[in-house]
Amino acid sequence: MAGLSSGISGAAAEAPVILVVGDSLSAEYGLKAGDGWVALLQARLAQQKKPHRVVNASISGDTTAGGRSRLPAALRTHKPAIVVIELGGNDALRGLPLSSTRDNLLTMAKAAQAAGAKVIVVGMQVPPNYGASYGREFEGLFAEVAKQAKAALVPFLLKGVADRADAMDWFQPDRIHPLAKAHPAMLDNVWPALKPLL
Repeated sequence: MAGLSSGISGAAAEAPVILVVGDSLSAEYGLKAGDGWVALLQARLAQQKKPHRVVNASISGDTTAGGRSRLPAALRTHKPAIVVIELGGNDALRGLPLSSTRDNLLTMAKAAQAAGAKVIVVGMQVPPNYGASYGREFEGLFAEVAKQAKAALVPFLLKGVADRADAMDWFQPDRIHPLAKAHPAMLDNVWPALKPLL
């Protein structure tokens, strides 16, 4: 989404930055540019006369380890007021240890706070075929990290999408990536955590 951050006018350069560090769910994977929840967030901020500028630093396929390694440069470059961390889903898909996911998310949250940003941790859930105890532990780690870091929490980015009776009608054929029509609901899940920080 270079378009959101390049060619910035003087006023926009002064605008507080909301940095979104995420994976394909935030990177508009399989969508037309502008249809993803991050782009919709920029539109909502403009609508509500908020001065914030959204920088989408999301990369499809990224893990918490990837996010952790690229966050310091993003913090230096963009000097964000708010950092939204939407990572962890790919860790689960790859079967990475939950302890490292937790550690990476906590390190990212603390690094963002040390750079002067407020932090939002975006929670994710895994499909039931991962097993009940793994699913519970994975879902719980986002709340744990938010609590430890005293950060805001979005309990589940895909609430109202993945848990619908007709959920399959809301996903691309891979059954992992939501269709464009799901992204307004995803923004509505993030908004209650974000709004008080603006």
